[in-house]
Amino acid sequence: MIKRLLIANRGEIACRILRTARRLGLQTVAVYSDADAAARHVAEADTALPIGPAPARDSYLNIEAVIAAARRAGADAIHPGYGFLSENAAFAEACAAAGITFIGPPPGAIRAMGSKSAAKALMEQAGVPLVPGYHGADQDPAVLAKAAAAIGYPVLVKASAGGGGRGMRVVEAPAQLAEALDAARREAQSAFGDPQLLVEKYLTRPRHIEMQVFADRHGNCIHLYERDCSIQRRYQKVVEEAPAPGLTETRRAQIAAAAIAAARAVGYVGAGTVEFIATDADFYFMEMNTRLQVEHPVTEAITGLDLVEWQIRIAEGARLPLAQDDVTARGHAIEVRLYAEDPARDFLPQPGRLDHVGFPEQAAGVRIDTGVRSGDVVPREYDPLIAKLIAWGDDRASAIARLTRALADTEIAGVRTNRGFLAAIVGHPAFAAGELDTGFIARHRDALLPAPAPAGARALALATLARLLAERRQSIEAAARTADPYSPWALASGWRLNRAAWQDCLWRDGEATVTVRAHFAGEGFGLTLPDGTSLAADGVLAPDGCLSASLDGVRSTARVVCRGDDVTVFEGGAEHRLAVVDPLRAAAAGEAAAGKLTAPMPGRVSAVKVATGQRVARGHPLIVVEAMKMEHTVTAPADGIVGAVHFSVGDLVEEGAELLVLEPAA
Repeated sequence: MIKRLLIANRGEIACRILRTARRLGLQTVAVYSDADAAARHVAEADTALPIGPAPARDSYLNIEAVIAAARRAGADAIHPGYGFLSENAAFAEACAAAGITFIGPPPGAIRAMGSKSAAKALMEQAGVPLVPGYHGADQDPAVLAKAAAAIGYPVLVKASAGGGGRGMRVVEAPAQLAEALDAARREAQSAFGDPQLLVEKYLTRPRHIEMQVFADRHGNCIHLYERDCSIQRRYQKVVEEAPAPGLTETRRAQIAAAAIAAARAVGYVGAGTVEFIATDADFYFMEMNTRLQVEHPVTEAITGLDLVEWQIRIAEGARLPLAQDDVTARGHAIEVRLYAEDPARDFLPQPGRLDHVGFPEQAAGVRIDTGVRSGDVVPREYDPLIAKLIAWGDDRASAIARLTRALADTEIAGVRTNRGFLAAIVGHPAFAAGELDTGFIARHRDALLPAPAPAGARALALATLARLLAERRQSIEAAARTADPYSPWALASGWRLNRAAWQDCLWRDGEATVTVRAHFAGEGFGLTLPDGTSLAADGVLAPDGCLSASLDGVRSTARVVCRGDDVTVFEGGAEHRLAVVDPLRAAAAGEAAAGKLTAPMPGRVSAVKVATGQRVARGHPLIVVEAMKMEHTVTAPADGIVGAVHFSVGDLVEEGAELLVLEPAA
């Protein structure tokens, strides 16, 4: 029996495994990199051990360091979570060699499904339907080009190892293939340590359906229903739900049979997910993830099961707790992934400090899986997932309603997130109608990513009220520390010598600067807003930013989070970001000169496409920056000549760092 469990992961999945382990009475051991020394999973575990520097290859991907930590802590089992070493056969073998139980499938099953190319060949032998494509070992670009031509464009280039959308590119025409192959290889090597690629027919408007399977060492294998993961961005899942909307019982039975056949073909044990791409007429095997999935909570929600507990019991040698006929599904569940990323800037990752983290209070049908707290940092080295929000209801409509409210009640300040984007998806009529496919986001992009709107009168009033209340509190505290606390210069009432008691509060709202004039009126204020309207405002501001406000007698509660000059207002499900403008402070210097190209995000330079003196045309790729396992290519904004290149491959860059100089073409 397992007594002491080491979790070889971080973030929300580490915290999620810790919950089940504690409930089962297991002692827990966390491991952490230098970047995660103060992380939540470290604080919540019974024991925590360091395993190396921030880069994953030196810590969470370092097999020797993880095994050494397990031995040092006396752990008799390791749960790898997902990502990192979860699908690494060599790690599973290292655990066995050390006498430690690996909570996952046998190494042979991991290897069989770890290579998409080899897995496709195996599935073909097992009679599982496949998408037309090339899965061969010859990676010569000419061979891949010939295969793509034979398949017919558009094609999908993707990494043979790994998943999560890394190393994947859609190629619409032959002229795009070479660049797509280079980018996919680089990304695959960086994310999975394996540059091998495969080429498949790209299906338009397909659905992504996956089946949760479980198997034990006694020959039993069952499914726990399917999940629909069709809403994706850059081949990464954004929304997942169970069961799949509109799936007939006949199609469900067919997909389940294919999934179980796939698991049996590799002698599978434990939790696994078999992924399919489906059209109206057919479905095809994509891959098998030999681990727990990010979206497993929706399966838990409809079945009432704890999949981590099942993993632990099966690793101990137990039989499956239920037979297939005993597994039932009730209601509907939907999960969204909350990321530190900026949708307005093409979803660039946003590493940084989380000044405020607020999630809905526990309520019926709502679950939050997270690994962060206020004050934590989203490191640049790892996936920018902040949390998963899961809502369950008796039917899909009630699950949508609960998820909509949960998103409205979520507050993240300090980094930009995709919260508004997720709310737009969940609130879209096409989503409510179940019109799901992998092109959903691209098709509805304008509605899901509207141009940023001004903060509006109400948000400006709340921000100004909070600012004035904070200044009043600071003045009172400062006065209490002086020798003459009753001096008129220490008053917090807006008193002025020979002047009316008013103050102009300047705000930066997007690209505009707006002014709110505040007149001091006893304990409250009279605010004149940029549109000329006036209102009476008063309230109480708590230290955590919770504002109980009255605007012209209408009372409401909001949260106003301040970090330096940056102010975020959360109210009524909306989020507005403003910045204090100080007219006495010298304006920050802008770009020093035209022609300087800067890093769009902090990260590492993964490719330099040009050299000093090279002439380039508008749109030519110049330099590639990688952060959080995603690449961003900086391109030439106009024709020009490269005057200087300031960084090399492997260099770390901060957001805004000058990457290179592009001089105007003669």
